[in-house]
Amino acid sequence: MPTDRADFSLRFRPAGMGDIALIASMHARSWTASYRGILPDEYLDHDVHAERLAHWQARMPELEAADLALIAEHDGEPIGFVCMVEPDAQSSVLVDNLHTLPGHQGLGTGSAMLAEAARSRQARELYLYVLEADAAAISFYESRGWKRAARESDNMAGADLFSLRYVLPFG
Repeated sequence: MPTDRADFSLRFRPAGMGDIALIASMHARSWTASYRGILPDEYLDHDVHAERLAHWQARMPELEAADLALIAEHDGEPIGFVCMVEPDAQSSVLVDNLHTLPGHQGLGTGSAMLAEAARSRQARELYLYVLEADAAAISFYESRGWKRAARESDNMAGADLFSLRYVLPFG
């Protein structure tokens, strides 16, 4: 998997119950920066932080038990996270969330998190979903060899939209 310019001081650690507020905050900040004009402004300006906190409070016990969420740190500062789902019978791993904080994008963190997700789960392939209107994310994945596999209707924050399934096989 190609990487950008990930610094050697980038390290990963498993996320746990004590990281819920941190992950929720990183998730909300990422959505606020990336999904402006895609999701309703009212949601991004007023609801996203509380909604993401509730989401991660419900989800983290399962993730912590299987080390399915990793936090990326640069010089000890959390700058992103990746969340996975256990491999299926074909060793395909769903990357359920991948977020790098604004200001840390373009440095190789996203590529490094994807490589770590594949390594940690011994994946034969990775797949994920990208909002069709998120041109920056689509460009990121396609420039790294990901292939569009499907288009599905979706609803987020009351907005009807489309998600694209992207796949990256190995070998």
